[in-house]
Amino acid sequence: MEDFSEIERENIPMRKKEKPSVKESILEFVKFAAIAVIVVIPIRLYVAQPFVVSGASMVPTFEDGNYLIIDEISYRFEEPKRGDVVVFRFPLSPSKFLIKRIVGLPKETVAISGNNIVIKNKKHPDGFLWKQGVFNSSGSRIDVTVSLQADEYFVLGDNRGESADSRIWGALKREFIVGRPLIRLFPLTDIEVFPGEWGEVAP
Repeated sequence: MEDFSEIERENIPMRKKEKPSVKESILEFVKFAAIAVIVVIPIRLYVAQPFVVSGASMVPTFEDGNYLIIDEISYRFEEPKRGDVVVFRFPLSPSKFLIKRIVGLPKETVAISGNNIVIKNKKHPDGFLWKQGVFNSSGSRIDVTVSLQADEYFVLGDNRGESADSRIWGALKREFIVGRPLIRLFPLTDIEVFPGEWGEVAP
């Protein structure tokens, strides 16, 4: 049996590719831009946003200039946990964003004395010593006791000596929390995808 497949393909007339007109090119660009807006804006508003770390308050976890993608959707389905690093609107200036670690949860009392953090709650009325987290407390000496309301959190910078946090401006209300770091994109040598939980959770 003869195989005419190659001959048949050769006999099929090739369609001449026409160069798109200026009008068609503009329409394609507008279509692409519209699709990009429809897809990107909801993602930026409701799912994830990029943020650049400014300052040294979260060293060594995050360095000045780190470029992060923030997960904004998880906290719509679950509450922030102790040990989570969160991005939030600064209560005293809501147009400004800060990044800190959650230490105290709603309805707890957080007492800081020197380098010690004692947390009292319903399960531990006498308090327990919070030791988890990556903290650099050199140069820091702020003793404070804060009792949290049902919608409040106590947050600290990992680099306490360089951090203005709940020790200074008080509790963080739930409504100001934007999300938590999902990916570090820059610097390229430190690209990292972060887990949902940050280390062990205290009792």
